[in-house]
Amino acid sequence: MGLKVSDPLASTLVTSDVQTVRIGVLGCGNVGAAFVQLVEAQRSFVQRRTGLRLEVTRVAVRNLSAPREVELADGVLTRDSHGLVSDPDVDLVVEAIGGIEPARELILAALANGKPVVTANKELLANVGAELYAAADAAGRDLLFEAAVAGGIPIVRALRESLHGEPIRRVLGIINGTTNFILTKMTDAVESGGEADYATALAEAQRLGFAERDPTADVEGFDAGAKAAIIATLAFGAKVVAGDVYHEGISRITGAEIAIAHRLGYVVKLLGIVERDADSGEISVRVHPTMVPLQHPLASVRDSFNAVFVEGEFVDSLMFYGRGAGGAPTASAVFGDVVDAAINLRNGTHGSLGVLEPATVRAIDETSAEYLLGLDVADRPGVLHAVTGVFATHGVSIRAAEQEGNGPDARLVFITHEARESDVQATVRELRELDVVRNVGGLLRVIGD
Repeated sequence: MGLKVSDPLASTLVTSDVQTVRIGVLGCGNVGAAFVQLVEAQRSFVQRRTGLRLEVTRVAVRNLSAPREVELADGVLTRDSHGLVSDPDVDLVVEAIGGIEPARELILAALANGKPVVTANKELLANVGAELYAAADAAGRDLLFEAAVAGGIPIVRALRESLHGEPIRRVLGIINGTTNFILTKMTDAVESGGEADYATALAEAQRLGFAERDPTADVEGFDAGAKAAIIATLAFGAKVVAGDVYHEGISRITGAEIAIAHRLGYVVKLLGIVERDADSGEISVRVHPTMVPLQHPLASVRDSFNAVFVEGEFVDSLMFYGRGAGGAPTASAVFGDVVDAAINLRNGTHGSLGVLEPATVRAIDETSAEYLLGLDVADRPGVLHAVTGVFATHGVSIRAAEQEGNGPDARLVFITHEARESDVQATVRELRELDVVRNVGGLLRVIGD
C-alpha cells in the first residue's frame, strides 16, 4: 500500500496571487516516488515562500499496475512518456528513469517544448551533457541536476553558482556510498584486530541495501567516474565526459593493504579527484583507491556517507558532507532544483553553465602522486639493494621503507616521494621480473595532508 501524504495547511492559504506549476515526472521508482511525496509534504511551505503551487499532474511509468510507495490520483499515471514531455498541460519535467536513452531524447523534447527539466541522471550528463546544456540554453529553459552528484549534498549548486568565479585548483571526494561502506567495514575489522575481507564487507553492503546485486558499477569506479566527469565540467568550465576519466575500483583491495595503511597513519578511500594544472591548463580526472592521512577531513567520512573537498585559490578549502544516495536525500536535491526552475519559469529566466571550453585531459601516465607499494620478497642478503636499485633506475625516490616478517613471509613496504605515474608503473613492471620478488602487491596512491 502506498504512502498518502496530506497537506493540513492548504485550506488556510490565500490563493488569489498563486500560480500553479504543473509537473510531469518520468519514472516512479525510489527517487520518483520520494519526490512526489516531498511535493505533497512541502507544497504549503513553498507556496507561502514563493507564491507557486507545485502540482504533480502526470507520471510516466512502464507498468501501470506495479506496486508503488506513493498514491496517485486517477489519471495521473501514463505509459506515454513522449506524450508527457509534449503535453501543454505540463509546465516542468522531472527525469527519474536513468540511462542514456530514452532519457536523452525525452529531455531534448521537453526543452524543445519550452519545459524546464530537472534530472538526477549522472550517466546521461557524463556522456552527453554538453549537448543537453546547449539545448537548454537554446530553449531559454533550465536544465538542473543537483541530485546527479552526491545525492542530497549541494555540491553542484556550489560549483555552478557560489564558486563560479573561484579559480579552483582541485576537487576530491568520496562520491560513492557503496565503496565507502565496504572500505569502512574492512577498516573497522583491522582496527578491532580481525581480518579485513572484501567479500564479507560486500555481502553485508548488499544485505543492507547499500550495494546492488551486481555491484560492478560501484565497486569498479564507473559510478564515481561519471560523477567526477560532471564535477570537472562544473569546476573548470570544460567539456569533460565519462570516457576521459581514469578509474580503478576497490575489488582488489586486500586486508593486508588496509592494515598497512592503518599502521602508517592512513585510511583507504575510493576518491574521485579532478585537478587543473595552473601552467598548462590540462585537466586530470581520475577515480582510484587512495591512502588518506588520518588528519585529513575525508578520513573521518564513514559508512555510506559522501563528502566533497574543494580547494580554491581564494576560498582555500571547503568540505561538503552528507548522504550521497538514497531515495529521500536524492529527492530532496531534485525538489530544490524544481523550486528554482519553477521560479525561473515564472520570471522568464534560466540558469546557464555558459560556454564550455574543449578539455585538454592529462593522461594518467602524466600525473604525479606519492605511492605505497608492498612486495613479497625472498629473505636473503642483497634483496633490498636489488629492489631499491630498480626504483633508482626509474627516478622514483623512496620516502620510507620497512620490512615485515622474515623467511618466506618477508615483505617490503615502500612509500615514495611524489613521482610520475609512468615512472612508477615502469618500476612495478621491472620489479615483477626480479627473481628475488615473489609478488608485487597493489599500488596505492597517497594524498598529502
